[in-house]
Amino acid sequence: MKNKTITYYYLILLHLLIALAVFVLPVLSKLYALIIPVAGIYLVNKTKNQNNEVLLVCAYLVGAEVFMRMTGGNFNNEYVKFNLIFFMFLGMIYSSFSPSSFIYWFFLILLIPCILVTASVDQVDVDVKKLLFFNLSGPVCLGICSIYMYSRRIQFSQLQNILSVMGLPIFTTTVYLFLYTPSVRDVVTGTGSNFETSGGFGPNQVATILGLGIFIFFTQLVLFSKSIKDNILNVCLLLFVSYRGVVTFSRGGIITGVVMIICLLFFLYRFSNAKGKAKFSLVFILTALMGVGIWTYSSIQTRGLIDKRYANKDALGRAKKSTLSGREEIMDTEIKFFLDNPIMGVGAGMGKELRKESGDVVASHNEITRMLAEHGMFGVFGLLILFLTPLILFINNRQHLYCLSFYLFWLLTINHAAMRIAAPAFIYALSLLSVRIAIPEKAEN
Repeated sequence: MKNKTITYYYLILLHLLIALAVFVLPVLSKLYALIIPVAGIYLVNKTKNQNNEVLLVCAYLVGAEVFMRMTGGNFNNEYVKFNLIFFMFLGMIYSSFSPSSFIYWFFLILLIPCILVTASVDQVDVDVKKLLFFNLSGPVCLGICSIYMYSRRIQFSQLQNILSVMGLPIFTTTVYLFLYTPSVRDVVTGTGSNFETSGGFGPNQVATILGLGIFIFFTQLVLFSKSIKDNILNVCLLLFVSYRGVVTFSRGGIITGVVMIICLLFFLYRFSNAKGKAKFSLVFILTALMGVGIWTYSSIQTRGLIDKRYANKDALGRAKKSTLSGREEIMDTEIKFFLDNPIMGVGAGMGKELRKESGDVVASHNEITRMLAEHGMFGVFGLLILFLTPLILFINNRQHLYCLSFYLFWLLTINHAAMRIAAPAFIYALSLLSVRIAIPEKAEN
């Protein structure tokens, strides 16, 4: 345990240095993006995936994706998704997959009709290949990850290791944000999502991954801090990531992280004995105090603008007309596309192309309405599979304490950030794992 703790401290230090190195010499981000899959292939081949090492590699890639994209490290926007698909197939070669996962093979089959619809488009200015990659890489990645993880047995401690590995590059991202914008007060002038506090990258994606980081470091603090040093370290990490997440001024990712924590605390309290419930009362109080402290400090640093942002007001305190930053209009058009094309849909990626005719070139932020519009009834069946399967598995998988938190992360994220990054696909699949909590045997007298 001591050696494991020391290693964790060194890993935190290493990832701080990675942020410093890339900030000073940005070209290192490309090298970083190349080293991860190469090292991952070596690890999986060496261990023959005996302990699901592919999940560790994929978790690290998911945690590092936003950092690599904001620093120019990704070789293309779908780089991490393609890597996840590759490693999942590699894992299947070594460790097979559950025959019961056929439901997700069926989900992948349901994606085929929209490909045929898009391929039949004869518009000269439409890049069919680009449309398909952009819009289907997320669902395909989710399907392949789900096939590998469906009912795969794993210890709860192993699952936490997966989260810890994912949290390391998220910490790197947070350090880089601090280096990029050390003074939040100097760059915050309004209540819109802020690119300056998001490392020059999309605030929505940055807030999404930092919201996930908030949940990860919270679980480290509450469930896996075995000493005062561990507590201090994880409190500092949690506060640091939370503050930088809040000041991105992108609400969806942070609210999602908070909802995940509330869900976890509910189940921890619900399934604890009387002694455990008494201890968690203290956890609830400390969590609330940390939340108030983070918010108060963020409000001071932004001169109260963050309060107006979450109250859906502009810098002058006037209520904004749109509560979803204009996404309602896109959702309305996609519902209309579905009603006009209920069977086959309009085709993958064609929703954005059709909106161009009315002068709106914004891609969909909502994966649910996008699937309805572009996949028609096939999208409805696909969504039913995604919605119901984790909940059905959870009925006989109550030791998976994170299951519903992971499910909520996926559900909330695809409603405000679609599947731009690989995180929702991978986290959704983690909810399908068959988790067992190892209870140590009592020593004989």
